[in-house]
Amino acid sequence: MEGNALPYQRIRAAIEKAVGANQTLKAIQRGRARVVFVARDADRRVVAPVLEAAKERGVEVVEVSSMVELGRACGIQVGAAAAAILEESG
Repeated sequence: MEGNALPYQRIRAAIEKAVGANQTLKAIQRGRARVVFVARDADRRVVAPVLEAAKERGVEVVEVSSMVELGRACGIQVGAAAAAILEESG
């Protein structure tokens, strides 16, 4: 999957998502995160808690190449260190 657009397509198509390390971490802790995306160029201190929580809860983690691309895929104008596809509520 590395180096292609598939992970970005997955997050772009998600109905509900969390964007940013803090929101992603909260989603994991609340049991709502189905898949977590982490940018390779993100500061490891920022994404370490996200990776640890995902590992503890058995949530799939997908590494993507860049914060800028992840942010764009999430529909924001700035980079995102992490994002998650959420379980649909309701």
